[in-house]
Amino acid sequence: PKPSASASFVDDDPSSSLSRKPKSGDIVTFTLLRFRTTGSDEDGAADESMDALEPLFDTAGTLRLVLDGGNYLPGLHKLLSTMNPGETIEGATIDAGYGGYNPERAFEVSTAVIGDSIDTSLVKVGTVLRMGNGMECRVTDMNDETWSLDANHVMAGAAYDADVKLEKVEEGPKNWDFVEGGEEVIKDKYEVATFALGCFWGGELAYQRMPGVVGTHVGYTQGQKENPTYEEVCSGTTGHTEAIRVIYDPNSVSYSSLVQLALDRLGGDVYKLNQVGNDRGTQYRHGIYYHNDEQGKVAKELLKGHGSGDGEVMTEVEEAKIFYVAEDYHQQYLLKGGQSAKKGASESIRCYG
Repeated sequence: PKPSASASFVDDDPSSSLSRKPKSGDIVTFTLLRFRTTGSDEDGAADESMDALEPLFDTAGTLRLVLDGGNYLPGLHKLLSTMNPGETIEGATIDAGYGGYNPERAFEVSTAVIGDSIDTSLVKVGTVLRMGNGMECRVTDMNDETWSLDANHVMAGAAYDADVKLEKVEEGPKNWDFVEGGEEVIKDKYEVATFALGCFWGGELAYQRMPGVVGTHVGYTQGQKENPTYEEVCSGTTGHTEAIRVIYDPNSVSYSSLVQLALDRLGGDVYKLNQVGNDRGTQYRHGIYYHNDEQGKVAKELLKGHGSGDGEVMTEVEEAKIFYVAEDYHQQYLLKGGQSAKKGASESIRCYG
């Protein structure tokens, strides 16, 4: 089924709520009663124009996330960890996550230096220019003699001013690896799925956008070495593949929908051994790693539709092994780089920041 574009949901199981403050790994349900952006300009003064910037995540309705499990801002996770169910905090300041404003990254360039290097008729205040060293700068002022440029991110120094209500705290999944057994296996309310789709940045953002997904991590799985680093995995010597671990509510999104998203992203690469797009090597091999027999059955059934006349399917379908969470800078990489993680977002995913 096509996912709804709404991130809001109806809580039909109030009995699962805990009475304590949330801890890392819990599922928290909350409402942003008020949410607006404030910022500062190069003089440190409040920049009310920040309020016109569209957040890259959902801010309306009743929302859910895994505490310390991705999605939304670190500052929001920290705030929620201090609250009790039913509590409302008004006027909370939540850092936008882009660091402070650095006045040394604002400078002037002589129009004589610019010369004929670019078509100046296409440039106006607000235009973003890419410098020869790859740095991007916004044009903040122009006259016949100089241009003022600013290499700070447009959200540098910004914060969100919010009223937040913590609605509910629930325990997160207990079963993270494969659990043997059929239908008699006792399932958690929230379940775990693991997929390898080449470079993990784009795949993670695709799952962040999926309604019913409450948390994601990127990392390394199906290998031999304990606690591998990114550099070790990239060497192809540890046996791991880059993967996305998804925490989801099976009452809101089916496992088959999660698998179908993986297959849609792979496309014709399902027939390629150890390759997705231009990424090659065992560390980029694609796979569906199931956490119980039922997931395995669903994945194998969906893959049956592939391979007729197009070659042999190379996508692994195996029991999920230990998942090692990747370094922090890899987590929600494309969201941090300015791409929308809103539920139901349909913009093309660029596999870079």
